[in-house]
Amino acid sequence: MTGNNFLVDTNIVIEVFKGNKEIADYLYKLSEIFIPSIALGELYTGINRVSNREKHLKRLNDFLKLTTILNVDGDTSVIYGELIADLYKLGKPIPTNDVWIAATAIQYNLTLLSSDKHFEKINHLQFSYTK
Repeated sequence: MTGNNFLVDTNIVIEVFKGNKEIADYLYKLSEIFIPSIALGELYTGINRVSNREKHLKRLNDFLKLTTILNVDGDTSVIYGELIADLYKLGKPIPTNDVWIAATAIQYNLTLLSSDKHFEKINHLQFSYTK
């Protein structure tokens, strides 16, 4: 895997589901789309909180056919611990799930695509911000 491939954050998938054509077109042009298992958990949480669960579950399952899911492991945990420590030293902690997502991107040398600017605080993270 190279830095030319993207790991998508939860908010990017949500934008696709909301009908953001610009982001959807961009993603579908990529040769490979990666999604971290942490983001997948966040998406399932949202799906289980809405009334039209089956519709959203089908949409997510269709999207997942186009992606590779990356799970956290021991190597991710090492990176996560380093990132958390660095952020606390800077006095700039970010949400825990987002640190796991960043650690996954770093581990697999992927560019993280997100609309959360706080990822800019993370050293060694290849990050692409989109609105």
